[in-house]
Amino acid sequence: MKPYPKYKDSGVEWIGKVPEGWEIKKLKYSDKVIMGQSPSSDDYNDLNVGFPFLQGNADFTSLYPNPRIWCETVNKYAEKNDVLLSVRAPIGAVNIADRKYGIGRGLCAIRSIQSLSVLLFYFALSLNSELKRIGTGSTYTAISIVDVENMFIPNIPPAEQKSISTYLDRKTTQIDNLISKKQKLIELLKEERAAIINQAVTKGLNPDAPMKDSEIEWIGEIPAHWEVKKLKYIARITLGKMLTNVDKGGYHYRPYLRAQNINWEKVNVEDVKKMWFSKDELHQYRLNKNDLLVSEGGEVGRTSMWDEEIEECYIQNSVHKVTMKSTCDHFFFLYTFCLFGQKGVFESVASRISIAHLTKEKLKETVFPVPPIEEQEGISKFIEMETTKVDQTISKVEKQIGLLKEYRTALISEVVTGKIDVRDEGSNG
Repeated sequence: MKPYPKYKDSGVEWIGKVPEGWEIKKLKYSDKVIMGQSPSSDDYNDLNVGFPFLQGNADFTSLYPNPRIWCETVNKYAEKNDVLLSVRAPIGAVNIADRKYGIGRGLCAIRSIQSLSVLLFYFALSLNSELKRIGTGSTYTAISIVDVENMFIPNIPPAEQKSISTYLDRKTTQIDNLISKKQKLIELLKEERAAIINQAVTKGLNPDAPMKDSEIEWIGEIPAHWEVKKLKYIARITLGKMLTNVDKGGYHYRPYLRAQNINWEKVNVEDVKKMWFSKDELHQYRLNKNDLLVSEGGEVGRTSMWDEEIEECYIQNSVHKVTMKSTCDHFFFLYTFCLFGQKGVFESVASRISIAHLTKEKLKETVFPVPPIEEQEGISKFIEMETTKVDQTISKVEKQIGLLKEYRTALISEVVTGKIDVRDEGSNG
């Protein structure tokens, strides 16, 4: 892509050189910045009464916001076509107001005065890295209205603004469509992965095996030589320890897992807390290799396998430890647990007041198909082989999506700072 014929130094490090004829201005001298202000929380409602109110970037989608609450009294507004910029936790997320909104402290609105609204949107996207760099704060990083107003942006001649915005609209739409197709491909691959597991752990690997009714409604028929057993007959189940923040005398300060650490199939040990355990509790709640870990609350039934990710670890009472008997293959039951969780089996039996809880009593009564141990091992190896292929394909597609997003970001930055000349491209394919 061709550059402009001549450039000059912008005097702003992150912008670099700009085309001759362009100016550099602080945002406050070209457009208007309105910092949000939150009303009293007593004024909030979810009844669509008053004005739709945006608290922060949690209300953002890919382009237009999706408000979750309304307020009868609003202090600061964003008008239709204002650019909405997140100023904290995290900084730099961008949306466009598709109607009038009240805005809270987590947002500011940038109103077009000299810039086209759509071009202002692309400018805001290009500011992301610089805004994050200047953010300050200990609990969370944030930027002030002064920080936003004093951001330098290119002041592009009006004759070029339209061609640049038209070009970026077309190119980003093309990139977004390609990303969307790849994301749909990932969803199909995930469905294929789930189908592989479902077929293998409920029907086995022999398509010619005689079948019988499992008497488990959602499974239907299973191979005739398989058994059906409640979990309590094939595993030992331990619900974790209640949180203990003080040493009660002779206690030991040890790491433990919470429900937040339990992902599908794998444990996340990036944020492991510690609490106090007695000598007896160290024995009762310690994790051993190949223990299954099942979320008791939240997304009930989410299951991981412990692979000794850290040397010594225990469990809190939001996690069940399931130790399979020697006649059971741990991986077969890991896959089966994940299938049950994703099919909503655990959710359907969970106790619920406000938040679902998968109690030990409910879990141990859950019924599982149980093939002979040799067949369990064969099924596990088959699933590992087949899902590895799918996972590798998903990983490749995710990398492609990442590269496309990087290209999209770089393209916007290069165009709005004049590194490439798109004046003749604004109406071309």
